[in-house]
Amino acid sequence: MKLTILGCYAATPRTFTNPTSQVLEIRNHHFLIDCAEATQVQLRKNKVRFTQINHIFISHLHGDHFYGLIGLISSFTLLNRTGDLHVYGPKGIKEIILLQLRYANSYTGYQLFFHELESTASEVIFEDEKVVVKTIPLKHRVYTNGYLFQEKPAERKLDPDAVRKYKIDICYFQNIKNGKDVTLEDGTVIPNEKLSFDPPAPKSYAFCSDTVFTEDYLDIITGVDVLYHESTFLESEAHLSERTMHCTAKQAAEIALKARAKQLILGHFSTRYDSIEHFREEAMAIFPATDLADDGKIFEF
Repeated sequence: MKLTILGCYAATPRTFTNPTSQVLEIRNHHFLIDCAEATQVQLRKNKVRFTQINHIFISHLHGDHFYGLIGLISSFTLLNRTGDLHVYGPKGIKEIILLQLRYANSYTGYQLFFHELESTASEVIFEDEKVVVKTIPLKHRVYTNGYLFQEKPAERKLDPDAVRKYKIDICYFQNIKNGKDVTLEDGTVIPNEKLSFDPPAPKSYAFCSDTVFTEDYLDIITGVDVLYHESTFLESEAHLSERTMHCTAKQAAEIALKARAKQLILGHFSTRYDSIEHFREEAMAIFPATDLADDGKIFEF
């Protein structure tokens, strides 16, 4: 997986910081997660081709998470896009976008599909042969979902020396990759583990923003490889996190620890602070495997 942070700051865009948006590359998909203002500019800066974006996941309908969506949809039309675009987000997102298009006397030259979400329970919203995406119900001032992206187990890897040793015909190769044993003409059964190697373990990524501190979604993200979690405030402003229904860096670290995540990435920083390094320091006291998101930063895992 490859995660490109396009923006990771809270509320308003500034000269050198952008609100939330990121691209997750997973098994030949490029998933856009949230779409704040300036997202399309950040896509260009980070050399992500617009044609690679076929699925957009919006967490909630606060402006710093989706006000760039109509602009991106419009730019796709200006650039003569023809491929389908799927948008996943809270109920109401379709009405908002279509209203903007209608009053602009505009249209799209491609199929635009909306998958509106209302459930307060986790549900599968996308699945193919390689990837599954589930919602992570969060607790914020408006209806909000995080998203869990999971790879499916890959095919086993052929052992070329073994298949030559046992003179295995090429017609059996796909069955071997699928985990099946091979029976030779004399009736000898060659176990699959002698003919192939285990594939890399499937990985997972959880996006959790925005939310107040709660353990309600721990069971959904337990064991996740990489957890991106909002950390709008430091503990010194914990009273603000309660009022605005956000988290502190310490609280994000506690979630990562209880979820047994392998890595924590902090984001959604309030711009009131002089350095985001304070967030790392606060979180690492609880969860050492902590890193910071930042605009243009890339994580590979």
